[in-house]
Amino acid sequence: MTDRYEGHATSIQGPATHGFAIVPSDASDLVEVTRAIYVGGAGDVTARLLSGADVTFTAVPAGSVLPIRAIRIGTASTATNLVGLS
Repeated sequence: MTDRYEGHATSIQGPATHGFAIVPSDASDLVEVTRAIYVGGAGDVTARLLSGADVTFTAVPAGSVLPIRAIRIGTASTATNLVGLS
């Protein structure tokens, strides 16, 4: 398969190259830091950001992509089908 961009450096503004299912937890960090989170089902997203700040994104619509560097997603999140993008 041809990858026309394999010689280009990865940028934080560029497209994600990996994705993983997010299981909210108040005790465990994600498997890796995200560059964004896809929200499949509408609701709130509680996140611990790479800086250590805890924030809540309220009423995130289904199909949204939150461009955040998150290390943890808390169980107070009501949004569903979350996918970490990196």
